[in-house]
Amino acid sequence: MRLRNKPWARDFMAEHSDILVAEPEKMNDGWSTLFGNNNPIHIEVGTGMGQFIIGMALANPEVNYIGIEHFDNVIVVALEKAIAANKPANLRLFRANGADLLDIFQSNEIDRVYLNFSDPWPKTRHAKRRLTHETFLKLYESVLRTRGEIHFKTDNRVLFEFSLVSMSQYGMKLGYVSLDLHAENIEDNIMTEYEEKFSLKGQPIYRLEAKFEGK
Repeated sequence: MRLRNKPWARDFMAEHSDILVAEPEKMNDGWSTLFGNNNPIHIEVGTGMGQFIIGMALANPEVNYIGIEHFDNVIVVALEKAIAANKPANLRLFRANGADLLDIFQSNEIDRVYLNFSDPWPKTRHAKRRLTHETFLKLYESVLRTRGEIHFKTDNRVLFEFSLVSMSQYGMKLGYVSLDLHAENIEDNIMTEYEEKFSLKGQPIYRLEAKFEGK
């Protein structure tokens, strides 16, 4: 997802280093040190404009949340929303590519990975770029703790089916699976911006939870 270029974004982000981590790869002491506690850590890979991760942080103060986004022009919107929400103490953001997780997190450091409305990369030759491809699953497996989970939501049926197959073939254990999340009227479901948009159009939202068998 790209937004209109914001030439002021870098300076604005630098002014709010208390919530947007400028050099996440230098977190050698671990993220619990930054948060100042040993609470569970949940990350969202591809946090977009931040509605989901901020909503989760506000709803669950006993969990630490980290939103990861690749583009300045997108994560700066999430930063603005976090500021408007009074910068929840259990929330951090940073700009990075999902492929760089091993440079940023230690092994067994994360308790949950959220993947929400990821780019479906519909062309077959781009399958390795999908965030549920086995290449990325290996990264998540490394950073997740024992019993750590992946929670995945999308409006794209093809990507959802690909993800089910990819995770199953990788040896993951599938838990909750929904072909129409909103039809189930789950009270604590926090929506992303895309989820609100698509659900209002009547499109089904697909969701799954999975964990690695060896964890």
